[in-house]
Amino acid sequence: MRWATRLGLAIVAATFALPASAQSWPDKPVKIVVPFGPGGPADVYARILGQALTESLGQQFIIDDKPGAGAIIGTEIVAKSPPDGYTLLMMSNTHTTNETLFTHKPYQLMRDLVPVAPVNSSDLVMVVHPSVPAKTVQEFIALAKAQPGKLTYASSGPGTPYHMAGELFKAMSGTDILHVPHKSSGEARNDVMGGHVQMMLDAVTTMKGPIEANEVRALGTSGLKRSAILPNVPTIAESGVPGYEATIWLGIMAPQGTPPQIIDRLNAEIAKIVASPKIRDAWAKQGAVPMTMTSADFGDFLRKDIAKWAKIVKISGATIQ
Repeated sequence: MRWATRLGLAIVAATFALPASAQSWPDKPVKIVVPFGPGGPADVYARILGQALTESLGQQFIIDDKPGAGAIIGTEIVAKSPPDGYTLLMMSNTHTTNETLFTHKPYQLMRDLVPVAPVNSSDLVMVVHPSVPAKTVQEFIALAKAQPGKLTYASSGPGTPYHMAGELFKAMSGTDILHVPHKSSGEARNDVMGGHVQMMLDAVTTMKGPIEANEVRALGTSGLKRSAILPNVPTIAESGVPGYEATIWLGIMAPQGTPPQIIDRLNAEIAKIVASPKIRDAWAKQGAVPMTMTSADFGDFLRKDIAKWAKIVKISGATIQ
């Protein structure tokens, strides 16, 4: 019976070890995996958040960019990591869209990952290279209809907010525009600024600079009201595509099984950071709006967004190329 006693003691020890580990978390560096390319909103805000968490929790939060396959590569890494609070995922509505677009992913978002907290949201802005002979959304629609399948739009890959915003625009405006996916939003942005691709729907937070530098021309923003940082740019909805709306939001998830104590502490720390006047003021100037929810509420938000994008994918007829 000695082996049974030892087994029982081992089980008890394991049961009490996890809460003890959770209580001491973090006692070593934490990695935030960004499944997108450097320079995009997820990378930029992960670094801001990581620095703030480093300062508040006393351990380094390291940003690890793992782009590829429409965010699937980096997300799989996190989904298969130990659920100990030392590997986190910076995610976006790319992930809720991918639940419909990619039916054979190596993970399921709500099965293999647990919601931690939202971070922020921002509008997109529709821009064209200055060589495109269209100064308004309506003129661009007319140009696209006159040359079906000839104009192109860039995205940072299948399933990303930029891709889905473009497909939604095509569906609602009745246009045929060719999707040109890239490995990252930075590459997509550079191709538009270089004139290799005509159009892109990009986050206002990263496209404001090129607009002000006249490297691209802004035609319309994607919210239902005008962007506070681009007040002179009309919305797409008021410019010929009534009801059009598309945004990008960011959040944090962890591997399923991560102790609730760690999830709750992270949620509280992130909520405190994004609510701080310093962050709010800085992000407002960039066009980003802080988001705060409990972990449970963020989970409800994700499930609703998955259902929302499933409908939009069906309506738009978007496919993975």
